Amino acid sequence: MEVNTITTAQNQSATADTSSQAASVISSDFETFLQMLTAQARYQDPLEPIDSSEYAAQLAQFSMVEQQVLSNDLLTELSNRLGAGNIAEMAGWIGMEARTTAPVRYDGSPITVVPAPETGAEEVVLVVYDETGEEVQRQQIATGTDPIEWDGTAPGGSELAPGVYSFAVESRSLGEVTATTAAESYARITEARRQGSETLLILNSGAAVSTSQIAALRDSAVPVTESPV
Repeated sequence: MEVNTITTAQNQSATADTSSQAASVISSDFETFLQMLTAQARYQDPLEPIDSSEYAAQLAQFSMVEQQVLSNDLLTELSNRLGAGNIAEMAGWIGMEARTTAPVRYDGSPITVVPAPETGAEEVVLVVYDETGEEVQRQQIATGTDPIEWDGTAPGGSELAPGVYSFAVESRSLGEVTATTAAESYARITEARRQGSETLLILNSGAAVSTSQIAALRDSAVPVTESPV
Protein backbone atom coordinates (compact mmCIF):
# COMPACT_ATOMS: atom_id res chain seq x y z
CA MET A 1 0.00 0.00 0.00
CA GLU A 2 2.93 2.35 0.68
CA VAL A 3 4.13 1.85 -2.89
CA ASN A 4 0.69 2.80 -4.25
CA THR A 5 0.57 5.88 -2.03
CA ILE A 6 3.98 7.00 -3.28
CA THR A 7 2.92 6.34 -6.89
CA THR A 8 -0.23 8.41 -6.45
CA ALA A 9 1.74 11.28 -4.93
CA GLN A 10 4.25 11.15 -7.78
CA ASN A 11 1.44 11.23 -10.36
CA GLN A 12 -0.14 14.26 -8.68
CA SER A 13 3.23 16.01 -8.46
CA ALA A 14 3.96 15.32 -12.14
CA THR A 15 0.53 16.63 -13.11
CA ALA A 16 1.05 19.81 -11.12
CA ASP A 17 4.45 20.34 -12.75
CA THR A 18 2.93 19.82 -16.21
CA SER A 19 0.13 22.32 -15.55
CA SER A 20 2.63 24.86 -14.21
CA GLN A 21 4.83 24.45 -17.28
CA ALA A 22 1.84 24.82 -19.60
CA ALA A 23 0.72 28.00 -17.85
CA SER A 24 4.26 29.39 -18.12
CA VAL A 25 4.38 28.62 -21.86
CA ILE A 26 0.99 30.26 -22.45
CA SER A 27 2.07 33.38 -20.53
CA SER A 28 5.31 33.58 -22.50
CA ASP A 29 3.50 33.09 -25.83
CA PHE A 30 0.96 35.80 -24.97
CA GLU A 31 3.71 38.30 -24.19
CA THR A 32 5.41 37.43 -27.48
CA PHE A 33 2.10 37.86 -29.29
CA LEU A 34 1.58 41.34 -27.77
CA GLN A 35 5.11 42.35 -28.75
CA MET A 36 4.41 41.25 -32.32
CA LEU A 37 1.17 43.23 -32.42
CA THR A 38 2.95 46.29 -31.05
CA ALA A 39 5.72 46.00 -33.63
CA GLN A 40 3.14 45.49 -36.37
CA ALA A 41 1.29 48.67 -35.34
CA ARG A 42 4.50 50.67 -34.98
CA TYR A 43 5.86 49.81 -38.42
CA GLN A 44 2.60 49.72 -40.39
CA ASP A 45 2.30 51.65 -43.62
CA PRO A 46 0.67 55.05 -42.78
CA LEU A 47 -0.94 55.06 -46.22
CA GLU A 48 -2.48 51.63 -45.65
CA PRO A 49 -3.06 51.31 -41.91
CA ILE A 50 -4.08 47.98 -40.51
CA ASP A 51 -7.78 47.65 -39.84
CA SER A 52 -8.49 47.59 -36.09
CA SER A 53 -10.84 44.67 -36.66
CA GLU A 54 -7.82 42.58 -37.63
CA TYR A 55 -6.29 43.23 -34.20
CA ALA A 56 -9.53 42.19 -32.54
CA ALA A 57 -9.74 39.03 -34.65
CA GLN A 58 -6.15 38.08 -33.84
CA LEU A 59 -6.68 38.69 -30.14
CA ALA A 60 -9.87 36.62 -30.18
CA GLN A 61 -8.14 33.80 -32.01
CA PHE A 62 -5.24 33.73 -29.59
CA SER A 63 -7.66 33.81 -26.66
CA MET A 64 -9.51 30.78 -28.07
CA VAL A 65 -6.26 28.84 -28.47
CA GLU A 66 -5.23 29.80 -24.94
CA GLN A 67 -8.53 28.57 -23.48
CA GLN A 68 -8.33 25.34 -25.46
CA VAL A 69 -4.84 24.61 -24.14
CA LEU A 70 -5.97 25.30 -20.58
CA SER A 71 -9.03 23.07 -21.04
CA ASN A 72 -6.89 20.23 -22.36
CA ASP A 73 -4.54 20.55 -19.40
CA LEU A 74 -7.46 20.47 -16.97
CA LEU A 75 -8.91 17.37 -18.64
CA THR A 76 -5.53 15.65 -18.53
CA GLU A 77 -5.14 16.50 -14.86
CA LEU A 78 -8.63 15.21 -14.10
CA SER A 79 -7.96 11.97 -15.98
CA ASN A 80 -4.69 11.43 -14.10
CA ARG A 81 -6.36 12.02 -10.75
CA LEU A 82 -9.18 9.61 -11.56
CA GLY A 83 -6.68 7.02 -12.74
CA ALA A 84 -4.56 7.39 -9.61
CA GLY A 85 -7.66 7.00 -7.43
CA ASN A 86 -8.75 3.95 -9.40
CA ILE A 87 -5.44 2.14 -9.02
CA ALA A 88 -5.39 2.98 -5.31
CA GLU A 89 -8.85 1.42 -4.99
CA MET A 90 -7.84 -1.65 -6.98
CA ALA A 91 -4.78 -2.08 -4.77
CA GLY A 92 -7.18 -3.24 -2.05
CA TRP A 93 -7.95 -6.26 -4.24
CA ILE A 94 -4.36 -7.51 -4.11
CA GLY A 95 -4.21 -10.81 -2.24
CA MET A 96 -7.83 -11.67 -3.01
CA GLU A 97 -8.93 -14.35 -5.47
CA ALA A 98 -10.65 -13.32 -8.69
CA ARG A 99 -12.93 -15.54 -10.75
CA THR A 100 -12.16 -15.23 -14.46
CA THR A 101 -11.66 -17.34 -17.57
CA ALA A 102 -7.97 -16.36 -17.64
CA PRO A 103 -5.27 -19.05 -17.23
CA VAL A 104 -4.42 -19.90 -13.61
CA ARG A 105 -1.35 -21.29 -11.89
CA TYR A 106 -1.51 -24.80 -10.46
CA ASP A 107 1.04 -25.48 -7.72
CA GLY A 108 -0.39 -28.73 -6.36
CA SER A 109 -3.21 -27.09 -4.41
CA PRO A 110 -6.80 -27.55 -5.68
CA ILE A 111 -8.22 -24.88 -7.99
CA THR A 112 -11.87 -23.88 -7.81
CA VAL A 113 -13.49 -24.19 -11.25
CA VAL A 114 -16.98 -22.90 -11.99
CA PRO A 115 -18.45 -24.70 -15.02
CA ALA A 116 -21.27 -23.25 -17.11
CA PRO A 117 -22.57 -26.10 -19.27
CA GLU A 118 -25.31 -25.67 -21.83
CA THR A 119 -28.81 -25.96 -20.40
CA GLY A 120 -30.19 -29.42 -20.92
CA ALA A 121 -26.83 -31.07 -21.56
CA GLU A 122 -26.89 -34.81 -20.91
CA GLU A 123 -23.16 -35.05 -20.29
CA VAL A 124 -20.54 -32.47 -19.32
CA VAL A 125 -16.79 -32.87 -19.77
CA LEU A 126 -14.14 -30.68 -18.16
CA VAL A 127 -11.26 -30.08 -20.58
CA VAL A 128 -7.88 -28.85 -19.30
CA TYR A 129 -5.30 -27.03 -21.44
CA ASP A 130 -1.68 -26.25 -20.66
CA GLU A 131 0.07 -22.91 -21.15
CA THR A 132 0.57 -23.57 -24.87
CA GLY A 133 -3.13 -24.29 -25.41
CA GLU A 134 -2.63 -28.03 -25.83
CA GLU A 135 -5.27 -30.30 -24.29
CA VAL A 136 -3.72 -32.27 -21.44
CA GLN A 137 -6.69 -33.70 -19.57
CA ARG A 138 -10.43 -34.31 -19.80
CA GLN A 139 -12.90 -35.84 -17.38
CA GLN A 140 -16.64 -36.08 -16.99
CA ILE A 141 -18.25 -33.90 -14.32
CA ALA A 142 -21.76 -33.24 -13.05
CA THR A 143 -24.19 -31.46 -15.36
CA GLY A 144 -24.88 -28.64 -12.90
CA THR A 145 -23.16 -25.30 -12.37
CA ASP A 146 -21.89 -25.96 -8.83
CA PRO A 147 -18.20 -25.10 -8.33
CA ILE A 148 -15.80 -28.03 -8.29
CA GLU A 149 -12.30 -28.46 -6.93
CA TRP A 150 -9.81 -29.51 -9.60
CA ASP A 151 -6.73 -31.09 -8.02
CA GLY A 152 -4.79 -31.91 -11.16
CA THR A 153 -5.49 -35.63 -10.94
CA ALA A 154 -6.79 -37.42 -14.02
CA PRO A 155 -9.34 -40.27 -13.78
CA GLY A 156 -6.50 -42.76 -14.26
CA GLY A 157 -4.68 -41.41 -11.22
CA SER A 158 -1.91 -39.49 -12.99
CA GLU A 159 -1.30 -35.94 -11.77
CA LEU A 160 -0.34 -32.97 -13.89
CA ALA A 161 2.86 -31.10 -13.12
CA PRO A 162 2.69 -27.61 -11.59
CA GLY A 163 2.19 -24.95 -14.23
CA VAL A 164 -0.33 -22.62 -15.88
CA TYR A 165 -3.62 -24.14 -17.03
CA SER A 166 -6.99 -23.05 -18.40
CA PHE A 167 -10.34 -24.82 -18.50
CA ALA A 168 -13.27 -25.36 -20.82
CA VAL A 169 -16.53 -27.28 -20.59
CA GLU A 170 -17.93 -29.51 -23.31
CA SER A 171 -21.70 -29.97 -23.27
CA ARG A 172 -22.95 -33.18 -24.91
CA SER A 173 -26.37 -34.47 -25.93
CA LEU A 174 -27.08 -37.74 -27.75
CA GLY A 175 -23.36 -38.38 -27.85
CA GLU A 176 -22.60 -35.17 -29.76
CA VAL A 177 -20.81 -32.02 -28.56
CA THR A 178 -23.39 -29.23 -28.57
CA ALA A 179 -21.27 -26.46 -27.06
CA THR A 180 -17.77 -25.74 -25.75
CA THR A 181 -17.44 -22.81 -23.35
CA ALA A 182 -14.61 -21.39 -21.25
CA ALA A 183 -14.88 -22.30 -17.59
CA GLU A 184 -14.16 -19.72 -14.89
CA SER A 185 -11.70 -20.41 -12.11
CA TYR A 186 -10.30 -18.59 -9.10
CA ALA A 187 -6.77 -17.17 -9.04
CA ARG A 188 -4.97 -14.87 -6.62
CA ILE A 189 -4.41 -11.23 -7.58
CA THR A 190 -0.79 -10.18 -7.12
CA GLU A 191 -0.61 -6.69 -8.63
CA ALA A 192 -2.64 -3.70 -9.82
CA ARG A 193 -1.09 -2.00 -12.85
CA ARG A 194 -1.90 1.09 -14.95
CA GLN A 195 -1.89 0.61 -18.71
CA GLY A 196 -2.86 3.82 -20.45
CA SER A 197 -6.17 4.91 -18.96
CA GLU A 198 -7.05 1.37 -17.81
CA THR A 199 -6.23 -0.42 -14.57
CA LEU A 200 -5.26 -4.06 -15.01
CA LEU A 201 -5.09 -6.72 -12.32
CA ILE A 202 -2.27 -9.26 -12.58
CA LEU A 203 -2.99 -12.83 -11.48
CA ASN A 204 -0.46 -15.23 -10.01
CA SER A 205 -0.33 -16.95 -13.41
CA GLY A 206 0.96 -13.72 -14.95
CA ALA A 207 -2.30 -13.14 -16.82
CA ALA A 208 -3.57 -9.54 -16.90
CA VAL A 209 -7.32 -8.94 -16.64
CA SER A 210 -9.49 -5.84 -16.48
CA THR A 211 -12.13 -5.35 -13.82
CA SER A 212 -14.83 -6.05 -16.42
CA GLN A 213 -13.40 -9.57 -16.88
CA ILE A 214 -13.79 -10.45 -13.20
CA ALA A 215 -17.02 -12.27 -12.38
CA ALA A 216 -16.47 -12.54 -8.62
CA LEU A 217 -14.02 -11.88 -5.79
CA ARG A 218 -13.37 -13.85 -2.65
CA ASP A 219 -10.96 -13.83 0.26
CA SER A 220 -8.01 -16.11 -0.45
CA ALA A 221 -8.51 -17.64 3.01
CA VAL A 222 -12.08 -18.76 2.25
CA PRO A 223 -12.42 -22.45 3.20
CA VAL A 224 -13.05 -24.86 0.37
CA THR A 225 -16.66 -26.10 0.34
CA GLU A 226 -17.03 -27.11 -3.30
CA SER A 227 -17.29 -30.64 -4.61
CA PRO A 228 -13.95 -32.23 -5.55
CA VAL A 229 -13.32 -33.54 -9.05
